[in-house]
Amino acid sequence: MTTIPPFIWFFLGALAIIPLRGWARNAVLLLIPALGGMGLLGVAEGTVWQLTLMDYTLTPLRVDKLSLLFGYLFHLAAFIAFVFALHVRDTVQHVAGLFYAGSAIGAAFAGDLISLFIFWEIMAFSSAFLIFARRTERARAAGLRYLIIQVLSGVLLLAGALVYLQETGSLAFDYIGLTGIGGWLIFIAFGIKCAFPLLHNWLTDAYPEATPTGTVFLTAFTTKVAVYALARGFPGTELLVYIGVTMTCFPIFYAVIENDLRRVLSYSMINQIGFMVCGIGIGTQLAINGAVAHAFNDVLFKGLLMMSMGAVLYRTGRINGSDLGGLYKTMPITAGFCMVGAASISAFPLFSGFVSKSLVMVATLEEGYHWVWLGLLFASAGVFHHAGIKIPYFAFFGHDSGIRASEPPLNMLIAMGMAATICIFIGVYPFALYDLLPYPVTYFPFDGTHVIAQLQILFFSALAFVWLQKNSLYPPELRSVNLDVEWLYRGATPRAIHALVRWGGPVDSGIRGFVHRQAMRLVGLCHRVYGPRSAVAGTYSSGLMVLWVAALLGVYLIFYLK
Repeated sequence: MTTIPPFIWFFLGALAIIPLRGWARNAVLLLIPALGGMGLLGVAEGTVWQLTLMDYTLTPLRVDKLSLLFGYLFHLAAFIAFVFALHVRDTVQHVAGLFYAGSAIGAAFAGDLISLFIFWEIMAFSSAFLIFARRTERARAAGLRYLIIQVLSGVLLLAGALVYLQETGSLAFDYIGLTGIGGWLIFIAFGIKCAFPLLHNWLTDAYPEATPTGTVFLTAFTTKVAVYALARGFPGTELLVYIGVTMTCFPIFYAVIENDLRRVLSYSMINQIGFMVCGIGIGTQLAINGAVAHAFNDVLFKGLLMMSMGAVLYRTGRINGSDLGGLYKTMPITAGFCMVGAASISAFPLFSGFVSKSLVMVATLEEGYHWVWLGLLFASAGVFHHAGIKIPYFAFFGHDSGIRASEPPLNMLIAMGMAATICIFIGVYPFALYDLLPYPVTYFPFDGTHVIAQLQILFFSALAFVWLQKNSLYPPELRSVNLDVEWLYRGATPRAIHALVRWGGPVDSGIRGFVHRQAMRLVGLCHRVYGPRSAVAGTYSSGLMVLWVAALLGVYLIFYLK
């Protein structure tokens, strides 16, 4: 098993489960990530699997500590996601989930840009079906927009790879940097999938429209593959520091006013990815360790929060904060798991987010990015507001909506329990995660100063939330549509085109009429000069023509003899 690329098992499994039903299908869904993960434990660093295609050597499998960490993470995430989806009887979702997870794993082990592009595009197409599978008009439209943007990212990646090959003579997927056009194209391709500012709306548009189980898969793979790709190709790129700190801050304002709780978590995902991007941009060993460690933890605690909201949606059919509340009375286990996810994403001590986010924060100070550190500090307080407090408060507590939904199916509870257990385990014993990181870790997260400072941030953030609520200043949960950058291409651009067509119609008709009239005049003139009744087209006697030739010859001789 260790000599076969791990993504092969997922692709074969996706084909194998099509005719299966019931317990047989469920067994295959769980065995593939479980056996693949165990097989990955026996793969040694430096393992390479290559093939030759059209005089180029491709490397679909290249193993080092960075790829191994994401390989472990994606196998674990796939296993938990499939446990969460065992009650689903939709073949489309199961097949798409296997192809999606397999392509993410393939991207993590790709050693060349062409192999990366192939997995990049398989991810785009397979993940779109997890959105289409909800089978609503909103999901269909969001899925199409998602697919277009994801395919655009792949096209840019392929174009960048070809230009990079022309510039450097290499297709190796190692450090790339922003030294040429190829590097910039690849950087933008990664940035689209990483939800850079102004390129992020595909995430907040599509993820909330996916199925309750599909969103869990989407949370785990697409953006984390992009984080891995940036860590591999652009570590130490200072531009990423400023992009990252922007990503941590601007989603807070949207998340606070958003009513759809899965969209709140989508904005929160951009916020958390910002910490990872910032760490990659700093580029030191401590910062890279912090970025990939936080990616590992984010898959778990964000997945846990998405699972809890998926369970709420599954049982109630509602996901807006204005429609929910009081669910802790009949869904106490789900509420408890949601609280674990909220504590983890808020970086409470003894929860997973605390031991990874602090690596990035410390690295930021060590490298002298003090104002960036202040931005990250603000973002840390903000995420506690919109994800640590808002999500559990409006879903399970707050006002009593009168809904008395029961707990979700047992498989959903088991999946949430697994993610919650790992969040707590990593928070209590972070060295199990630290040992998997690309570089040795000497940092000790439970320093007294750091613990007290973090508790102070959380305390005053909670105090601010309570004060705002008591004084009716906190943005209420309203049935509304919040405008984001997507308004430019979903609203402004179509309206501008329609206005241009409407107001430009008379001008266009006038120009067309003028050109047509001038053309017809030219045709008439040519007909008069060269037509069948013109002087040019007339017939003349041979004697007259001989006379003209003799006259012309005489004129020529006069000028020549002179």
